[in-house]
Amino acid sequence: MAELPPLDFDAFVARRKAERVGGGAETTGHEYTYSFDRQSRIAFENTKPVSLAVEASVRLFKQLGRHQLLGNAVRVSERQFPRIHGITKRACDTLQIRAPQVFVVNSPTFNAGTLGTNDDSFILIHSALLEHYSDEELAAVIGHECGHIHNSHVAYLTALHYLTYMAGMFVPWILQPALVALRTWSRRAEITCDRAGMLVSRDHRVAERAITKLAVGSSRLHEEFNVDAFLEQHEESSQGIGRFMEVFATHPWLPKRLLAMRVFAESRLYRAAVGLGDAGLPMSEVDSRVASLLKGEAG
Repeated sequence: MAELPPLDFDAFVARRKAERVGGGAETTGHEYTYSFDRQSRIAFENTKPVSLAVEASVRLFKQLGRHQLLGNAVRVSERQFPRIHGITKRACDTLQIRAPQVFVVNSPTFNAGTLGTNDDSFILIHSALLEHYSDEELAAVIGHECGHIHNSHVAYLTALHYLTYMAGMFVPWILQPALVALRTWSRRAEITCDRAGMLVSRDHRVAERAITKLAVGSSRLHEEFNVDAFLEQHEESSQGIGRFMEVFATHPWLPKRLLAMRVFAESRLYRAAVGLGDAGLPMSEVDSRVASLLKGEAG
């Protein structure tokens, strides 16, 4: 793995202290945060069904979820999977967060996730992803998950996880108000965290590979992957009634995520952070373009 020069994100944040994101508050180390992610959280934090769901889910995780992880997954440390431990440290240093606990989960699917509470976070990485991703691509994935922690998403992700599980077993209509609000927010939160992954990987092409491998589920197939043909799917998926199925999704469709990442790669923030100079789009324009890109989503 090639050594990269250290990313002095703290110094970059200091230089941008006076800049405002999308007309929001002064920057506080979250300049990259998608403004509609922040606005969605503000909107539903005072919504009773959501607040009750979050409180109940956090209690449930503290009682059960943490012990399930300790009993069924393998915890990463300096002694256990030191390569993953080192990549996690790099991501945490970049975003300036306290290191979470990381677990390897035995699963054949390409996935990673974050659960827990905002004070006690756990990143879960599926074993199949670890087998097929390079160190650089893994940095983008772990950076994405650390973005959830950096932006205080974790309690909401935990609530969404448990509510989705309960909706499949009990009375889904009772849970729908909270589920719809959380899924709408989650799609916007993913945009924020894709950006965090880009900042950690320091190469938008690597971050793109990490995302597009999710679509094919194979490193061998990805060697034949045509990204332009994949992006053409966005136009087709935006037509017809099928586009409203996105309301049931926790993530934007993958072509949308990839296009949103390319817009962020043109930003002044990203270019300066990875050493490409100070020229680029202001974050207010980036968020405006991304909002236009996502406007076809239901919700």
